[in-house]
Amino acid sequence: MTLQDAIVYFDDPNNCFKFLSDRRWQDGIVTCPSCGSKEVSFVASQRLWQCKARHPKALFSVKVGTIFEDSVIGLDKWLTTMWIVANCENEVSSYRIHRALGITQKTAWFMLLRIRLAVQNDQTRMAPGRHVDKVSR
Repeated sequence: MTLQDAIVYFDDPNNCFKFLSDRRWQDGIVTCPSCGSKEVSFVASQRLWQCKARHPKALFSVKVGTIFEDSVIGLDKWLTTMWIVANCENEVSSYRIHRALGITQKTAWFMLLRIRLAVQNDQTRMAPGRHVDKVSR
């Protein structure tokens, strides 16, 4: 897949939603991020799930608990940026993302920061004998 293919594919909100939900709940069983309940129903008109348990955060989206949470940046930009980071041999600059996606350099910098921190935390968590709170810089 080329960058152009990624941009076209992730331009469709349904593709972004399916891509994220398939990776987040790989077994196909959606669980509530607040209470862990498997008793959830999908509200198609809002693209949200609703937990049957009564608690303040009963409604949740595919973005909750991820680096995309609390971000007004669309999933099309996030997923295309992640594609660029994953497929480039060298480190990607915020200026490159800014030019490729037509977003501000500051927005691109913010996205790259979150992506790098997520990758760093995953590598730290997977390394034997290391803890997330002991991230080396």
